[in-house]
Amino acid sequence: MNELIQTVLIYALPVIFAITLYEAARGYMARHFGDTTAQAQGRLSFNPMVHIDPLGTIVIPVVLYLGTNGAFLFGYAKPMPINYGQLRDPKKNLKWIALSGPAANFAMGFAWLLLSLILMSMKVEESFFLQMAQAGVWTNLAMFAFHLIPIPPLAGGQILLSLLPHQMAYKFAKIEPYCFFIVMGLALLRMLQYWMLPLMVAGEAILRILITPLLLLLS
Repeated sequence: MNELIQTVLIYALPVIFAITLYEAARGYMARHFGDTTAQAQGRLSFNPMVHIDPLGTIVIPVVLYLGTNGAFLFGYAKPMPINYGQLRDPKKNLKWIALSGPAANFAMGFAWLLLSLILMSMKVEESFFLQMAQAGVWTNLAMFAFHLIPIPPLAGGQILLSLLPHQMAYKFAKIEPYCFFIVMGLALLRMLQYWMLPLMVAGEAILRILITPLLLLLS
């Protein structure tokens, strides 16, 4: 039981920050392109408390982690309010707004990796913080890969919608209401890993390359 509690505590901050940073990045990018809806509603913030959804940010990730022995982790924050009618060029701007979320997770993955290196260089002996930093890397890589699944309204699907011709985009957008069921089906059939694992491994490799100059300095 103590081991389970420790695992939940290790993943709590990485999951909360990964989910909320994703939404915040989308809000800031939408404002950049002319939509001030999130700002007007007080959602334009990196404060996790502004974005936490009790069910999606806390309960669902914990239940899924426990129910799948850590094999599948999913959660969400309060959806960022975006009024596409306020954007200067909705179709073109959509891909950048969509991409900003996964990009934020990738950047946070780098930050957690950097923290782990700093902790090791300082010879911190408390394993809890090292494990949290490692969990932060993989949690953000998982969020990065998950949101790039090419099914709307996930970021990958929105990027695809932005790139498709209008008529094809209109038809493709019709699957949006079924996104949850499609993703859950892929997860239960263990097919989701064939999309996520390669992206996560590639993402980690890129992070390792980016961190190499610091490693050389610390060596």
